[in-house]
Amino acid sequence: MTEEQGSQEQFQTLDEYQMFVRSTKVYDKEYHLVYPVLGLVNEAGEVAGKIKKLMRDDEGQLTQERFDDIVAELGDVLWYVTAIADDLGISLSSIFHDNFMKIKSRQQRNMIKGSGDNR
Repeated sequence: MTEEQGSQEQFQTLDEYQMFVRSTKVYDKEYHLVYPVLGLVNEAGEVAGKIKKLMRDDEGQLTQERFDDIVAELGDVLWYVTAIADDLGISLSSIFHDNFMKIKSRQQRNMIKGSGDNR
């Protein structure tokens, strides 16, 4: 596959993306969970850093370059979240469904605002 073909690849489902992530994991099995969790924290920090620079350097105006940088970091966050799910043996689509149902229930009960896991 050429670089151009790879850049045009589209995933039809979350589970297809998860299979792709599985094929790109290079960390030792002994580090499962630990490695991707540390990667997630690192990448989430990079997203936060891009937002900080938006405020500090760009006067709060989202430039195209900053937008592209944030989107790229969010992709890395997604990779690590998917790797964690895979290491836990749960499908990404299952996580999305469960989260959708949780948020939908909160919305129906007018409980979107507030704190606590069981609201």
